[in-house]
Amino acid sequence: MTRSPVYDPGMSGLSHVDDAGEVKMVDVGEKPVSRRRAVASARVHMARATAETIRELPKGDALVTAQLAGIMAAKRTAELIPLCHPLPVTHLEVRLEVGESTVEIEATAETTAQTGVEMEALVAATIAALTVYDMAKAVDKEMWIDGVRLVEKTKEPI
Repeated sequence: MTRSPVYDPGMSGLSHVDDAGEVKMVDVGEKPVSRRRAVASARVHMARATAETIRELPKGDALVTAQLAGIMAAKRTAELIPLCHPLPVTHLEVRLEVGESTVEIEATAETTAQTGVEMEALVAATIAALTVYDMAKAVDKEMWIDGVRLVEKTKEPI
């Protein structure tokens, strides 16, 4: 495959692009196994009445559904993101808190592996937010999601 003459190999700095400009899965085979942890967040904005409705639901409803959706999605991250390594996730936690007019989401993922779990944490937070949105969209057409970001990433040698 030929590349456009404007492509400058080595200039992208993207980990999943080789010197010829082709996409690749990063080779982590030589990296040492370490204990890794990542925390991601997301926020669903909504009307106060919507937040109040979610807050007043029995404990097993909307928030638990979103929590489980985030955990299930994180375990499938490598199936969703083509160049992401499948990881032995050792811990996943998704916490949701209903505020005055938001649902704040924080997802934590942990593994002992050769590469990090930030994608798993980001997927968990995002899918939990989308699940809240899906469950409340019938009563609130003005909701939006923002603040999806990596909050923390750590690596400890074993």
